[in-house]
Amino acid sequence: MSLSSHLQELKKKHRVLSDAVEEAQKSPGVDDLRVAQLKKQKLKLKEEITRLSPQTMH
Repeated sequence: MSLSSHLQELKKKHRVLSDAVEEAQKSPGVDDLRVAQLKKQKLKLKEEITRLSPQTMH
């Protein structure tokens, strides 16, 4: 897998997690721990995207 396709996959996963966090926050039955776990996963993906991205893409 090329770096570019890997970054695209990471960005896709980040968007999916963003949507999941948003939905979880709207649902009264979802506990705060689950939302925090989703946010942590999202942050890790964002950090990896930033680390792997060329400086011109920041």
